[in-house]
Amino acid sequence: MQYLGISIYPEKTSLEENMEYIKLAHKYGYNRIFTSLLEITGSQEVVMDKFSNIIKYGNDLGFKTVIDINPSLFKQLEINYDNLSLFAELGVWGIRLDTGFSGMEEALMTRNKFGLKIEINVSSGTGYLDNIMKFNPNTDNLLGCHNFYPQKLTGLGQDFFIEQSKRYKEYGLHTAAFVSSKKAKNGPWPVQDGLPTMEQDRNLPIRTQVNHIKLTRYIDDVIIGNAFASEEELKEMSEAFYSEQPQLTIETLENLNVDDRKVLFDNVHLYRGDKSDYLLRNSTTRVKYKNTKFETKNNNGLVNRGDILIVNKSYGQYNGELQIALKQFENDGRRSVVGKIKDTDLSLLSLIEPWSTFVLVEI
Repeated sequence: MQYLGISIYPEKTSLEENMEYIKLAHKYGYNRIFTSLLEITGSQEVVMDKFSNIIKYGNDLGFKTVIDINPSLFKQLEINYDNLSLFAELGVWGIRLDTGFSGMEEALMTRNKFGLKIEINVSSGTGYLDNIMKFNPNTDNLLGCHNFYPQKLTGLGQDFFIEQSKRYKEYGLHTAAFVSSKKAKNGPWPVQDGLPTMEQDRNLPIRTQVNHIKLTRYIDDVIIGNAFASEEELKEMSEAFYSEQPQLTIETLENLNVDDRKVLFDNVHLYRGDKSDYLLRNSTTRVKYKNTKFETKNNNGLVNRGDILIVNKSYGQYNGELQIALKQFENDGRRSVVGKIKDTDLSLLSLIEPWSTFVLVEI
């Protein structure tokens, strides 16, 4: 199962605010909560007082809560890796180790009697996971979750993100990563410029961030790192996450007719396997609409990367084929420009691979 998540920070926000936020997220199909103990300075009693009621409220609505912790907090809270009863009493689904132990401890923790999930840091970039696997963990209880990065310019690059995520999926582990709300102000630390995992996502619309993570193909759960996201953001993220296909957000030209819009929006687009340097081609539309003659329009000048094209009737048997320009070329008149991928989504084009599918959405 894949989970759609929010974050809450009971140290910074009231019980009432968090309950209202969880209730709103539940409305849009969210079912996972991230929260953090990293800022806690008190005892077990403080933790129970701050977190137990809000975790119970989430549990009652079907949420799975994972709580962030590190080895130094085990000492502060007077607990041990072989006794996780405090977290069971809190009612959490699992604990996330922001920093880890030696590998042996993590493996033993996955065999805890409470069935708690043990989530480790995918972003660490070391042999950490391989070391844990040497100690024969219960992989049903071992999860991976990337970090988020409050400081601008410190988030992961896309290639590193994919490389690390892929390693976890090769072991068959469940994975998660973070996106960032533009409206939210709260995180675990006083200063933050958003809380995404990938730096590329920091200033993008939340819908685009979700589609970016989905297109990397190695992440199961997507979580908003900061709180509180707006209702509009919660809705957009939910639509993107639960879409059966990755989405590319586009802008259309004003002079489109009904048939043009059918080609764009009434189809799941299939990228042909015989890859061209210039064009992403979906030939299924030319078969589906073979009896529709697409008129010539908007075909003067250069075609630019991200332009969306419908081959018009002057190109014979290719009439009706949906294409997306991958690089600039001169339009000879046989392809009509009908729209373009929004600038925010243009970088996603490189993640769509031959024989993969996607849909176009107009916002």
